[in-house]
Amino acid sequence: MKIGYPCKNLSVGCIGDKTFRLKSYSEERLVSTVQNNLQCLLEMLLFNAAHNILFFRVTSDLVPFASHPACRLNWRGAFKETFSKIGTFIRLHDMRISMHPDQFTLINSQDTAIFKRSVSELSYHAGVLDALGLDDTAKIQIHLGGVYGDRKASIDRFAERFETLDEALKKRLVVENDDTRFTLADCLEVSRRTGLPVVFDVLHHAILNSGETVPDALQCAAQTWGAADGLPIVDYSLQKLEGRKGKHAEFLEANAFEAFLEQTRPIDFDLMLEIKDKEQSAVRAVSIAATDPRFVTLPSFHGGA
Repeated sequence: MKIGYPCKNLSVGCIGDKTFRLKSYSEERLVSTVQNNLQCLLEMLLFNAAHNILFFRVTSDLVPFASHPACRLNWRGAFKETFSKIGTFIRLHDMRISMHPDQFTLINSQDTAIFKRSVSELSYHAGVLDALGLDDTAKIQIHLGGVYGDRKASIDRFAERFETLDEALKKRLVVENDDTRFTLADCLEVSRRTGLPVVFDVLHHAILNSGETVPDALQCAAQTWGAADGLPIVDYSLQKLEGRKGKHAEFLEANAFEAFLEQTRPIDFDLMLEIKDKEQSAVRAVSIAATDPRFVTLPSFHGGA
């Protein structure tokens, strides 16, 4: 088990998802923004390694407008050495990396133009992971998309569209149950048809499910992961008190987290904490999980990058 958090670190003093408006786009501005974002990514990974946080979700804004026609920069070539340096650091410290495009990335959209833009966006994400030199355990996490008034047709469309994707992209995709449209059972059906691994989201399952207990649901999701995919990925958060349904908690609640670890044994998985205080909850989670035999501890930290 590796524990991590998504995209931002509130402790390191840098912003790794800087972007700008399309109307102010220029290649010079893009280059300086990507330089900043890559440097901040490395600083966040340095922090994580020092705190045994070995799972991290890289922001989709690492290279702004990468999938937009306005971007003509060969960003992989321009930043080849920096990507290589960061990728080497990730592999040296046995970290796991994932990405998660936004809600507008819709493989099953009824609008073919949106589908094509979604493929371009997914290809950008795969390009980032490839530029870092990461293996197939580095995943791109997506939702099934919209229901559009016909659940079966929407699932069919997702499965059919998936088969048209490049193999290099297929091997990185994973699907996640959501809290308003598609349950874990829906994702398992898609997995049976496509071979896609299923990410189990604990909070989403608490809101929208088919009656499965957390251990049973996790076991079903875990069985969709092959050896080349790495350990199953689980997203963890609790409902924010007095927040709208589905809103993530502000901080890690220790007793609830200990209970979650207890009820999921002995299933092994990598855990993404979708909690508002980011690395602060991850540090606490690492401390709580330290005695769990599934938890991975970094043998030694190599401070250089």
